[in-house]
Amino acid sequence: MAVSLTVNGDGRSLNIEGDTPLLWVLRDELGLKGTKFGCGAGLCGACTVHLNGQPVRSCSTPVEMAAGGDVVTIEGLGGGSRLHALQDAWIEHGVPQCGYCQSGQIMSAAHLLASNPAPSREEIVAAMTGNLCRCGTYSRIIAAVESVVADTSDGAQGGAA
Repeated sequence: MAVSLTVNGDGRSLNIEGDTPLLWVLRDELGLKGTKFGCGAGLCGACTVHLNGQPVRSCSTPVEMAAGGDVVTIEGLGGGSRLHALQDAWIEHGVPQCGYCQSGQIMSAAHLLASNPAPSREEIVAAMTGNLCRCGTYSRIIAAVESVVADTSDGAQGGAA
């Protein structure tokens, strides 16, 4: 099946089976290794990407559902060589231990901030609940998101889109 989609701003055309998970298209066909395979059932959030502005679990999203769509992965979140404000905050707060879940965590947080630029702590916790961190860095994840919210509300230039 011929599938065309936009990935991180670049038009891509592939000849691939329509039921191939988007995750494998991103990793194996396009070489974008930032999105991780976790559970394979859409439960852990490690594979979260944005499809048409919405977070989706790429391990359980067939590529045919992304046909004609706009996909953003962790590699495309920032602006060119510039990191997204959340990526900077992740570094500043020392969020990752093993780092495996972090791309999915950041993609979920980015969607939250794009839809709600000033979430409360409770809203941050609720939005991040679907992403598992086996290392348990949840307090640092929340602190990193809160720091981006604070920087944005203080008038600093964020990148929370």
